[in-house]
Amino acid sequence: MDLPLAPLHSAGPVRLGVTLDEAVAAVSAWGEPRVRTRPNRVLVTVSTVCDGVGVEVLLEEEDTVTAVELWWPAEGRETSTRVLLGGADVFRTPADELLRDLAAHDGDGEDPFVPGLSLGFTRRTSQEVARRPDGLPVHFTSVLVGGEDYYDFRLR
Repeated sequence: MDLPLAPLHSAGPVRLGVTLDEAVAAVSAWGEPRVRTRPNRVLVTVSTVCDGVGVEVLLEEEDTVTAVELWWPAEGRETSTRVLLGGADVFRTPADELLRDLAAHDGDGEDPFVPGLSLGFTRRTSQEVARRPDGLPVHFTSVLVGGEDYYDFRLR
């Protein structure tokens, strides 16, 4: 299965700006999603798994999807699902190669983001994975697609 990322618009079948019910319907084919209300920074999350790839839909404003984050499977698990950004597999393409053509801000190397596209990545993991000589994982462990201006707060 392929889960294409369309920055500013969607991640797989989940479109940004849809309601909670529409988000639940979009991911229900993968199994029963968990809907949780969190009183802190995220109002509601919808969590599920697609062939080992973790999916978390964030509704941070009223009843509207503001972001979708996808996570690589846990250590020792495999998946045939590909998370695609412009044809590149986000979790199988080396992170440095994936970022090469993106105007990413990459302060510490662990959590680069692309403000104009509202894409965020992370390499943070405690798992045993391939690492660069400086200790950073070679591949990303998650990717977030957010709405317009989602990462503007990190530019200040």
